[in-house]
Amino acid sequence: MALCLYQRSSRGLLSGLCKSLATTPRQMKKDDPFSSRRFSRQFFMIQSAARKCIFQSRAVCTQSSCQDGAKVTHLESHLPSRSQNQQEAIVIPRVEMDPLPEALEDVPSFSPLDVITEDEAAMIAHPPIPAESFTLRDYVDSSETLQKLVMLGVDLSKLEKRPNVGTFLLKLDFEKDISKILFFLKDVGVEDNQLGSFLTKNPFILSEDLENLHKRVAYLSSKKFSRHAIARIISRAPYLLNFSVERLDNRLGFFQNQLGLSGEKTRELVTRLPRMITGNLEPIKENLKVFEIEFGFRKNEIQQIAMRVPKMLAGNKKKLTETFDYVHNTMGIPHHIITHFPQVFNTSFLKIKERHEFLTFLGRAIYEPTQPNYVSLDKLVSMSAQTFCEEISKTSVQDFELFQKNM
Repeated sequence: MALCLYQRSSRGLLSGLCKSLATTPRQMKKDDPFSSRRFSRQFFMIQSAARKCIFQSRAVCTQSSCQDGAKVTHLESHLPSRSQNQQEAIVIPRVEMDPLPEALEDVPSFSPLDVITEDEAAMIAHPPIPAESFTLRDYVDSSETLQKLVMLGVDLSKLEKRPNVGTFLLKLDFEKDISKILFFLKDVGVEDNQLGSFLTKNPFILSEDLENLHKRVAYLSSKKFSRHAIARIISRAPYLLNFSVERLDNRLGFFQNQLGLSGEKTRELVTRLPRMITGNLEPIKENLKVFEIEFGFRKNEIQQIAMRVPKMLAGNKKKLTETFDYVHNTMGIPHHIITHFPQVFNTSFLKIKERHEFLTFLGRAIYEPTQPNYVSLDKLVSMSAQTFCEEISKTSVQDFELFQKNM
């Protein structure tokens, strides 16, 4: 009688728990794979509880009582006894269990071949846009603006490294905010294949008012810059259009006054090296003082050097000083010759030293124009190694290379 009661209670536990859950694992697997995993764990817990209940019912059934109440037999009395000298294995009676319902036996398995819904497929093919990211790559697929900028040749990998630029670009509409700037740049002479590079260097032009941009170009035209010169200046100095008219005027006035240039010479200087207009003026001021005070050049000589090699104005002070000291004090070349061949300041110091010492070794280091076998400073620094050996040192390249190794 007790056995029957426990069996009924255990089966009731299983059936009651099964009925309390509305869906089977197979149904849940189709609807929500994550819910099906939780469902499986619940069934394993139910199964363990059911087994324990049934085992307890079997154990209780071994207790029997006679109708006369004379004898009670416990479970332990049916187990084999173990002596002190010999220990035998304990055999636990086999517990017969009813087969579990199909819902409990069906543990959901997951496979790449499982059929998924259209919504799940869309999530895989087009993952949601992240709220925050360190790269613009995560937004390209969903941003028409970024896609068109890439097609123009804009390097997003460079722009995303600059503070706030990525957020700024994502807020722009290509047709409304960017197209008008591109048409303007093309009108002032920027080539189509230069637009991507231009925006990569100066994306902030997209935030500029179009009317102000036209005013700045009109200012350059009023200073008699040709259309070709304006196109060159804007292409090579992208940030120039971010400068107000007043600031542009101050920059042009600085070079004209510091170097004593005419309007024509100022336009020529700016057109040859437009980046000087948008760059830092402090190194230029310092170099001008170095050339005048430390090197001893006159103002008209500095003007000639600047017009021939504008890059020298913003050059490294240490390199300029090292080159001048060697050329003027070691090689003995006077100021007026250096003024006529200022390209020496753009040449590697080691190259000058190696060639001068090689000519000195050969007895051909003659830099005075009135002397026979005169060596021009221009040729000394501009010729290739082979031409230098054939025309200046009158030796072979192998001899020069051997000398370089033994220096």
